[in-house]
Amino acid sequence: MSPMIILWIVWAGVLAILLILLAYRGTLTRYEEDQLFLDDAGNHQKQEQTEIVSKCNKIQPYVRIATGATCVLSACILGIYVWDAVRHIMM
Repeated sequence: MSPMIILWIVWAGVLAILLILLAYRGTLTRYEEDQLFLDDAGNHQKQEQTEIVSKCNKIQPYVRIATGATCVLSACILGIYVWDAVRHIMM
């Protein structure tokens, strides 16, 4: 199998993981409020918001890693195509 095909497959897999993580984070934060005005009776809502924030904080490093890997792989793919084009132009 060609190295480019393997690179494209790895890129697609990492991108799929990134999209799944972003979709999961989007479903978590869909019901998150920007601002809460709570009294003593609203502790339940405060606890729900704290749980949402903690879940988002847990997946944030994975989102950053997947984003970085996708960017690096995209740059590699683009670099290989540019290198191949320059090599063909020089011949």
